[in-house]
Amino acid sequence: MAKRVRGTVRPGRRRSASHPQPRPNTLRDAAPASPSPSPTRRPGGLTEDEERRAAEIEARIVEQERSVEESRRRRDTRERVVGEERSRTAQAGGLAAQASQEYAYVVRDVRRIVLIGGGLVAILLVLFVLIDLTHVLTI
Repeated sequence: MAKRVRGTVRPGRRRSASHPQPRPNTLRDAAPASPSPSPTRRPGGLTEDEERRAAEIEARIVEQERSVEESRRRRDTRERVVGEERSRTAQAGGLAAQASQEYAYVVRDVRRIVLIGGGLVAILLVLFVLIDLTHVLTI
């Protein structure tokens, strides 16, 4: 909820009679000391400068819209081309992903085999030393 500011009224509500109307700002509402040269007004209410500025702004807006539309067309074309390539290589990509997962299983299995084989070789080496070299165990 927005913080309420003193003296404001919520939209759709009127100021109550207990709140006085704000005093007019005498500096702002006072007439200027010297009359400024005002440009000629057209019947539509805009001066020539304002119309020229509005035309420039409108031209900029139209140019921006045109560039946005052009970039949207390029993006759509690029996405369509990439989508076609993906659909052609979807099977190959699926196979590559599947192969990488299987490769991970293979690596894990080879490590286990090496660990177990190394352990068996170590046990045989210890038994050889105990039986044949030190004669601690006799058969």
